[in-house]
Amino acid sequence: MTVTSLRRRPDQAGVSHPRPDPAALQLSLARWNKRRLSPGKPSADWREVLEDDARMLVLEGEWIEGFRAEIADQAAEAPRDPDAFVGWFETLKQTGPGQGDPLFPWLAKDASLEEMRWFLEQEAAGEAGFDDLVALAQVKVEPAQAKLELAGNYWDEMGRGNLLGMHGPMLGRLVEALQLRPTVDGTVWQSLALANCMTAFAATRRYAYHAIGALGVVELTAPDRSAATAAGLKRLGVEPKVRKYFDLHAVLDVKHSETWNALCFKPLVAADPDCAQYLAEGALMRLTCGARCFDAYREQLWTRRPILAAE
Repeated sequence: MTVTSLRRRPDQAGVSHPRPDPAALQLSLARWNKRRLSPGKPSADWREVLEDDARMLVLEGEWIEGFRAEIADQAAEAPRDPDAFVGWFETLKQTGPGQGDPLFPWLAKDASLEEMRWFLEQEAAGEAGFDDLVALAQVKVEPAQAKLELAGNYWDEMGRGNLLGMHGPMLGRLVEALQLRPTVDGTVWQSLALANCMTAFAATRRYAYHAIGALGVVELTAPDRSAATAAGLKRLGVEPKVRKYFDLHAVLDVKHSETWNALCFKPLVAADPDCAQYLAEGALMRLTCGARCFDAYREQLWTRRPILAAE
């Protein structure tokens, strides 16, 4: 897809450059990410594919670097001592962007089935695949203790070899049972941006620490949101095996976060204190993406209810 709806952006020298409209950029990145991460086969047009990849990598890099600049000052406050870093990181559960958002108590107590279905379609369409992201992020990670923690987390996400316990199939059962129709084109761009950000981190080795920080903050902050979503599904009469995806993550991610902090973050920061800022940037960028999603969801569900009903 060609990125259209360009705006003009002045550089430091005052020269104006085109800047993609956020919605167009995120839709383009989402479609590209689906292609670049899917298993493929040799083709005669591989040179053209590489040229397109190079163009998209530049667009992705410019977006991520601009995003980094937005949160750099806050991330620079992260301590470089391992124990102090973990203490700082854990405060993000209370103080980080998007925490305590009123969307989730509303989902638990008030959302209708159609409103819950719309929310879940957005989440499913923007799902980047935590298991695959962990697998990509752990490549060549040192020290070994941190890599082992990432590997253990991946094994849990894979259901420890049990197909019924795997992250993907559980989400798939939910999508099928509730007759959801997640599509990239029908998803708010903020949700696409969240998945695109996580994919950029995990698939690009210069952002390896960002990926680990972002994945770790998901484990830290997801349980309360998962529990609220599960409560809403239960209230609406959704059977346990269908809502298992959220029931499980409401519990399992608490343990994951504890071990991630102790066995992944501490060894990484001890081995290279400079990585603390990049771990922090990844965490803050992931939380900021989430907060923007929640704002967009509330606008649709609370402000634009007649439009939602008409759709």
